[in-house]
Amino acid sequence: MSKIKARILIVDDDTDILLAAKMFLRQHFAIIHTENNPQNIPDLLKSENYDVILLDMNFSRDATSGQEGFHWLNVILELDPAATVIFITGYGDIELAVQGVKEGASNFILKPWDNKKLLATIEASLSIRESKVELQSLRSTQKVLIADRDQAYSNFIAKSPAMKKVMSMAYKVAKTDANVLILGENGTGKEVIARAIHRASKRGNNVFINVDLGAITESLFESELFGYKKGAFTDAKEDRSGRFEVAAKGTIFLDEIGNLSQNLQSKLLSVLQSRKIVRLGSNKEIPIDVRLICATNMPLYQMVNEGKFRQDLLYRINTVEIMLPPLRERQEDIEPLLEYFLDMYCKKYNIQRKRVNAGTIKRLQMHDWPGNIRELQHAVERAVILSESNILEPQDFFMEETNDTRDDTFSPDNMNLNEVEKLLIRKVVDKHGGNISRAAKELGLTRASLYRRIEKYGL
Repeated sequence: MSKIKARILIVDDDTDILLAAKMFLRQHFAIIHTENNPQNIPDLLKSENYDVILLDMNFSRDATSGQEGFHWLNVILELDPAATVIFITGYGDIELAVQGVKEGASNFILKPWDNKKLLATIEASLSIRESKVELQSLRSTQKVLIADRDQAYSNFIAKSPAMKKVMSMAYKVAKTDANVLILGENGTGKEVIARAIHRASKRGNNVFINVDLGAITESLFESELFGYKKGAFTDAKEDRSGRFEVAAKGTIFLDEIGNLSQNLQSKLLSVLQSRKIVRLGSNKEIPIDVRLICATNMPLYQMVNEGKFRQDLLYRINTVEIMLPPLRERQEDIEPLLEYFLDMYCKKYNIQRKRVNAGTIKRLQMHDWPGNIRELQHAVERAVILSESNILEPQDFFMEETNDTRDDTFSPDNMNLNEVEKLLIRKVVDKHGGNISRAAKELGLTRASLYRRIEKYGL
């Protein structure tokens, strides 16, 4: 008969008990260790991972309180939360043993024991141990996955005064459970701020659920957010939790909330007021415990005035309001963002680290970036992939003049000398990739003269 690959520890001050248990159990299990001094338990657990621990409830002579057993049970569980402990107890201590199970023991056996019952109890406890280890592994995996997923959002560049102010406000509100409304144009980093608030909050070790309300149709709104019971509609073949339930103890991020219809606004408001949801096909109310963060690029206050967005819902979601400035208003952040994305994509595509010169950075800072950080990120990725040079120039970022909102064309009404000179200098500097010496030579100027003009025109 092959032995079960399990490690068993027996702790009892009665040497006869230890000998009898070891002789029987070694016929069935691979490793049997015995110990008559409970003081050695910490050292034993540090050197070995036991699948099952048989623990006497009373070690002192004439002791019947079981307090020693409870003490060492707590020590064991503190050292190994997945430990599976079976109490060894006398018949008169059954009530204490039951209390021990409530305290964290998996089971108990009575002295003197029946060998078949002892074996069955240990085998059942092995299954419990396996489940505990699996659950512990799943929790650890979840933490790693959450950390990996958040890594892409963990480096928020805040060099400009405007963004430093935003981040200061975000970290202050993170310490509370207040509802947050994040406003800003597309691509300004609303989800990044939302995740930063979540990570810095007391809910940071729990889930962050992102819901793009602009991508959910009206017919699917309730089933997606509130869940449904089996049979609630044709394709409801099993019970399913909604996003609010899945986000329990964590944060739910409702992006593009300005896209909700009046009808859906009413349903959402009802849930936020009651802090309860009802699954489709059920009448049972389910309490929700989530942190709410919303975001939109739409003018909610104007929509309230126009009757397109409920004022009471707006008040409900914006206990604290954070406005993200567009990239064109935080030019100080363009260079560090550029360097961050260069690092990211050169590593991603296994390409030698590319550089940009001062002239190219200046040109990037002059662009209005209507797509904000998202546009810059895509431009950098494209430049890293397509450019054959290790020094990136303005043309590598594919910024055609038609894509730049600045006016580089002349008209009869805009033919003053300063504008002509500004445009000419800008085009020549761009042509030479920011090389001031070459640009000055083509323009017929000294380097010092060209620098003065660049400073004069803010190029």
